[in-house]
Formats: sequence, C-alpha cells, structure tokens
Amino acid sequence: MDVLPLVALVAGSAATAGAARRTPVPAPLLLVAVGLGASYVPGVPAYTLDPHVVLPLILPPLLYTAAVDSSYLDLRANLRPVALLSVGYVLFATVAVGWLAYVFVPGLPLATALVLGAVVAPPDAVAATAVARRLGLPHRLTTILQGESLVNDATAITAFKVALAAAVGAGAGWGAGIGEFALASLGGVGVGLVLMVPLHWLRTHLREALLQNTLSLLIPFVAYALAEQVGASGVLAVVVVALYLGHRAWQVEFDTRLQEAAVWKMIAFVLESVVFALIGLQLPVVLEGLGAYGVGKAFLYAAGVFAAVVVVRFVWVFPATFLPRALFPRLKEREPDTDWKAPVIIGWAGMRGVVSLAIAFSIPLVAEDGSPFPGRNLVLFLTFTTVIGTLVVQGLTLPALIRLLRLPGRDRQAETLAEAQAQNAASTAAERRLEDLLADERNELPPPLADRLRAVMERRRNAVWERLGAVNAVTGESADATYRRLSREMIAAERAVFVELRDQRRIDDEMMRTLLRRLDQEEAVAYREEAD
Repeated sequence: MDVLPLVALVAGSAATAGAARRTPVPAPLLLVAVGLGASYVPGVPAYTLDPHVVLPLILPPLLYTAAVDSSYLDLRANLRPVALLSVGYVLFATVAVGWLAYVFVPGLPLATALVLGAVVAPPDAVAATAVARRLGLPHRLTTILQGESLVNDATAITAFKVALAAAVGAGAGWGAGIGEFALASLGGVGVGLVLMVPLHWLRTHLREALLQNTLSLLIPFVAYALAEQVGASGVLAVVVVALYLGHRAWQVEFDTRLQEAAVWKMIAFVLESVVFALIGLQLPVVLEGLGAYGVGKAFLYAAGVFAAVVVVRFVWVFPATFLPRALFPRLKEREPDTDWKAPVIIGWAGMRGVVSLAIAFSIPLVAEDGSPFPGRNLVLFLTFTTVIGTLVVQGLTLPALIRLLRLPGRDRQAETLAEAQAQNAASTAAERRLEDLLADERNELPPPLADRLRAVMERRRNAVWERLGAVNAVTGESADATYRRLSREMIAAERAVFVELRDQRRIDDEMMRTLLRRLDQEEAVAYREEAD
C-alpha cells in the first residue's frame, strides 16, 4: 500500500488550513478551493471518497469532539428548535428537494430523486460549528446550529437507507420505512444510554492519564460500531455518549483533561482539514461519470437543485420558528423572544459537507435486478455541486449578512463579569477551606508557604476582575496580561539556563526534561491562553 498520497493529503490539508488562519477566508472554503485546483494538477493522484472510510472512521471522531464541547444543559433548553431542525427539517428537505428534483430533471425517477433529497438534506456538522465560532454568533443561535449538526446526520442516513431501498427495488413500503427509522433513532439513543455510564466509570477508575486518553480515542469508534452492528444509528450513539462524558468531564483527573483537550483539538484540526480538501478533490471523479447528461445540462440541473436546497430551508425555518409560538403561548414564556433576523441566519447557515458526499458515493452501482442504478452519476454530480455551492455562496456571504442585519454578537463584557463573579465565589470557598486546613496541626506550614497559598488564591480571584478594569496606557495590556507576560519571560530565562547546563554536560537530558516539564506546567498556569 502506497502511503505517500495519504501523507501528502494530510500535510497539504494541514498547511492550507494553517495558512487560512492568517487570512480572512474561512478554512473550509480555502481547503475546498485548493482541492479543486489540485485535482487537475498533473501528478496529483485521484482521491475518491470511500464511504466505508468516511462514515465509520472520520465521522465518529468529528461528532465526538463537537458533542463533548457542546453543552448538554443548553441543548436541553433548546430541544424544540434543535429537534425541529435536525429531524423535522431533514425529513421535509428529503421529500421537498427530492420532489422538486424529480420535476426539474427530466428522466430522473422519483425514488432516485428522493435518494438525492436525503443525501443533500443534512447541513454539515463541521461547517456549522466553524462558522458559529468564527463569527461569534449569539449563544442561543450557536447552540441551535451545533445541536442540529450533531443529530441531523442520523436522520439523513436513515432516510437515505429507506429511499435507497425503494430505488433499488428492495423497499417494503412506508410502514417498514417508519419502523426502520424508529429502530435507528431509538436504538442509537439506547446504545448511547447503555454505554455512557460504564464508559464514564472506566474513565474515572483508570488511574493513568495515558490509559484514560487511549480510552477516549476509542470511545467514538466503539459507540458507532456497536450501534451499527445492531441496526441502530451510530451517529446518535456517539452523540449521546459524548454529551454525557462532556457533562461529567469535571470528574476526570486534571492531567487527563489537559492531555485530552490537546489531543482532540489536533485530531479535529487534521480531520476537518482533510475532509474539506477531499471535497474539492472529487471534481474529476464526478465529472467523469456524467456521460450522456452533458456538462451544460448537468450544471443547469445543479443550479436548480442548489436553489431548491436554499429555498426549502427557509420554507421550513420561518414557520418552525414562529408557528409553535403562535399555537402554544407557553413557549413565549419559556423561551427567549426572537425576531425575523434569527431565522434568516439559521436559514442561510445551511452549508453541506463531506457527509453528503460520502452518502452519495455509497449508492450502489446496480439495482436489485442487476441493472445500473438509475441516475447514480447525476446524483453524485448534483450532490457535489450543492456542497460546493453552499460552502462558497453561503459560507462567503454569511459574515456580510450578519453585519448587514446588525445581529448582536456575544456580550463579552457580560461574560467576563459572570466569569469574575463565579471565580470570586470559588475563591471565597477555597479561602475558607484553606483556613480550615491550616487550623489542623497535621497541616502546619511555615508562614511563607501558607502566605504563598493565599497569594496564589488571591491572584486567581483578581485576574478576571482586572480584565474589566483599566489597561496599561503604554502597552494597552491589562494588569493580568502584563503579569502573565512577565511570568513567561522569567520562565524563558530559566529554560535557557537548563538548556545551557545540558549542553555543558552538567546535567543530562533526562534531568533537563524533568525540569522543563515543571516549567511547562508553571507556564500553563501563568499564561492561560483562551482557546480559539
């Protein structure tokens, strides 16, 4: 097996994503554009999306890391809009887009059109999360988009299986389809509920961070595989397990959390980069299969399907936002009020991604009777153009739309104030606990060490408040930022001495690594950089 093309794909994708961080262009768009260009560069191998790789090996870790970082409490508070988008909208889009494609594309069988509808129905989990974080959308909108993207793949994959069975002549009617959907959804949730408690118990009883993080890497694949093995939704199983583990992450040792956050951040970065690059690299594959359709007509059909996908989402989002409030007045009391701007943003943020393409590539070449699957190549092409169209058109214009609507972003001042109040309450409790401990003669400390504990605690209490106060007139830094910068400078001076002593052979490499590890831990405490 030649691994060089795979290495080149990962390295090129990571380099492109890294370059995107220095430009105003979102990384997914730049990766797709580079993939499109690279697909016609001589010598670049043909990369074909294999659904047997994407769905069981790439989708579970991406879903897991997104769900772990999500808030179970926020999702529960927004369960109605999330369910209406992740289940109701996907089923509606499957039927509506499928029927419109059937009407618009001559000769496309209705069953094949419904397969296409299911394929392009789910917005992409990676794209939605990336857009929400990059643009600083209001917290509730971000929660709704993230919640939709976590569950909609399960709905779409199940709808696709039902439509595909009908298209290849293996369908057993609407009753069987509804039964399969119920088994997949309820079964996926059930598998997740069964796994989450034992997995969390195992995580908290493994005493080594290395073993705990090895388990963390296996969890999404185990949950997905077990659910799929019994005919349930692996997507839902992964999401349920991840939400529970993320909600209980505070019960795991601190070193495990630090390692886990770094490991999963790297994995998500690599996988997200690769999947968007792969989207662009599929262009030669989908063009080769067009055959008798002709490129001109195919692009005309593609424009029609893209327009249908965009319009159908708005047709669903606006009634789903306002109609329940009109029918059930209690919803107005339980949920925050909203205006027309929020559904406009939700409607325009429906970018499609790699899951749609992976599902499309899983369409079999032949039907049950041995004849070629009707319209398979056209479905691949229309899926590809829809994914590219939503990523480019909606992805590029969404920031401008948010600015045009003057949608209020996150209130950073209010968030910092809430953080400071929470830290103050925690520091007060820690201070009481410290004094209780020091009152016990078994915990007697020399006064300088006891004062050092109090100083560290006071520093932690004041650091957040200082971000709300005045800044240095010369540097523009807050007192907390200056403190962290000076701490890093001092640590850098110590680190240079350790390296010099190693080079002079006065200490060996093992001792230097031990000393540097301590400095690294101190630097992590002294300089708490906020995650991107």
